[in-house]
Amino acid sequence: MLILLPPSEGKADAGTGRRWAPDRHSLPELNPARERVLDALVALSADPDQEAARAALGLSEGQRGELRRNARLREAATAPAERLYTGVLYEALDLASLPVGAQRAARRAILISSGLWGAVRLTDRIPPYRCPIGARLPDVGALSAYWRRELTPAVDAAAGRGPVLDLRSGAYAATWTPRGELAERTVTVRVLHEREVDGVPVRSVVSHFNKATKGRLVRDLLVAGARPRTAAELVGTLRELKHTVLEQVTAPGRVRQVDVVVTDL
Repeated sequence: MLILLPPSEGKADAGTGRRWAPDRHSLPELNPARERVLDALVALSADPDQEAARAALGLSEGQRGELRRNARLREAATAPAERLYTGVLYEALDLASLPVGAQRAARRAILISSGLWGAVRLTDRIPPYRCPIGARLPDVGALSAYWRRELTPAVDAAAGRGPVLDLRSGAYAATWTPRGELAERTVTVRVLHEREVDGVPVRSVVSHFNKATKGRLVRDLLVAGARPRTAAELVGTLRELKHTVLEQVTAPGRVRQVDVVVTDL
């Protein structure tokens, strides 16, 4: 099983080890594309025209320090991605507290989308950075379109022959779209909050708690030692783990879409 996760804006403040080394990175076929984005991001962040750089990266006036950090990415200390990302999803996943076997399974199964790196494994050592997928960089262009061209062969290969649980959202989901038979093995999740309004159950899409729920889904699968061989088995496993899962009707050759309904946030 391959599990695709989004990155988080929240990251550790600093790395603790050696500089980024492309020869130690997973999915090495992406390294030339990573180098181009890294060069463009460093150059943009070091440009004296800080207003243009902030606009390109969607930074506020109070986030100028992110530009200074980006400008030093080549020399910055790194940390494993599993310790770098600290947002809501990763707090709910709480990898450090998982049993050892579940941690090993996570490191094999999880692939994290990134505007800078394309995709990383939990064990990949990367420096703290700020590079949203919505950014447009000089000589690279819109990152969503850039990675859409680069990622397909690498992620297709990483998917292997098993199911794919795609928990990415927004522009990150657009950077890789499975086709044909691989699409039929891919499951996407929408989180709905159910509550009663005047005695009638009402369901609505949630945002912040969407991430926490997805983190808990992954945690439950890992703790259970789940090894589904098909998308149908993956959906069935989520139900066995006491999640309320409603499957939408999809045409052959299309991604399987499910809603996970929660009552407590």
